[in-house]
Amino acid sequence: MAQSFWSQKPWWCQPWSILLTGAVIMAGSWLLFERWWLSALVSLPVLAWWGLFLVVVPYTTPVEEQES
Repeated sequence: MAQSFWSQKPWWCQPWSILLTGAVIMAGSWLLFERWWLSALVSLPVLAWWGLFLVVVPYTTPVEEQES
């Protein structure tokens, strides 16, 4: 089910782009501020975003059948 869900999404909504964007945001917060607590605050919404869009949405969204 999850694979057909992702095949209907554009490149910017693929798992690799979601993970890469989140990792860059978390690493960027550390490189910019060098404070673990601030990076942790930045990481919480990123982790929630990952959980929502990489786990919850693919398994709860019905996939439309493509007609040939």
